[in-house]
Amino acid sequence: MDRREWNHIKTVKQVSELTGISVRTLQYYDEIGLLAPTKLTDSGYRLYDDAALGTLQQILFFKELDFSLKEIKAIIENPAFDKTEAYKQQKQLLETKRKRLDKMIRLLGKLEKGETCMSFEEFDTKEYFDMLSEFRKEHEDAVIKSFGSMEAFDDWVSKWKGKESFLVDAAKKNYDSMEDFISAMRKNLEHMPELMEKGQKLKEDGGLQRNKELTEALVSDLTRDPGSEEVQAIIKECVEITEKLYEGMEMGKNFWENMIDGYLHEKLLIDTMDKNYGKGASEFIGRAYQYFIQNRKA
Repeated sequence: MDRREWNHIKTVKQVSELTGISVRTLQYYDEIGLLAPTKLTDSGYRLYDDAALGTLQQILFFKELDFSLKEIKAIIENPAFDKTEAYKQQKQLLETKRKRLDKMIRLLGKLEKGETCMSFEEFDTKEYFDMLSEFRKEHEDAVIKSFGSMEAFDDWVSKWKGKESFLVDAAKKNYDSMEDFISAMRKNLEHMPELMEKGQKLKEDGGLQRNKELTEALVSDLTRDPGSEEVQAIIKECVEITEKLYEGMEMGKNFWENMIDGYLHEKLLIDTMDKNYGKGASEFIGRAYQYFIQNRKA
């Protein structure tokens, strides 16, 4: 190797010192195929050049934006991945995050001084709709593939503009801030064509029909113990179908807990389920899911 090239090569220890990432983490990135070293020495030590460090920089930006390692790997391995465009979007997202943190810091400063300040400005929906508008401009092909036309997407957005309180409630329940909610929804929109294809395949494979059959089997006898082996077997299959459909999507940190809460406490859902399946059906379903989720986590 030319001596000039060596000036741009760093050992794994040097990369660790430069970035603050542990050597073990860098080794793990190599093991999962996320960041391979440029080459190995005869003794098996990892060496990294500027290109590898540039990739590592991208990984760290995505991690700062709460992307999982699996998602980051898929993004940077995509043949259509554009570094410059990624920098632009990362900058925009980080600026949004900074604004949100600045608001929270100001709010905490007021609370620290003893002021009573019931501010929920961090859950303002304006930035959510700004994100939808931006997404429409930047991902026309994905919008058309998912919604059929730009007009259909606009109609969908308009309907949500009449449900701001629902959006705020969902953000509060599932995310720590509207910023986190917006980031998750952006990811979901980007993966919407894949979700629709999975939904269509699930339908063709009989998955949706099976889900309907499972619901009918679940409510066929509301006198059973929701935690019984028979009921839990049905719930297990329902959960597997749902998680398969939404695999790769951002559903929030309390997806199942909030769904259970809906069955147990939301009047509209309770009235609908009880009307369709008999009095007490909503509570029965909620308790059955609650038992399954609690025991799965145990």
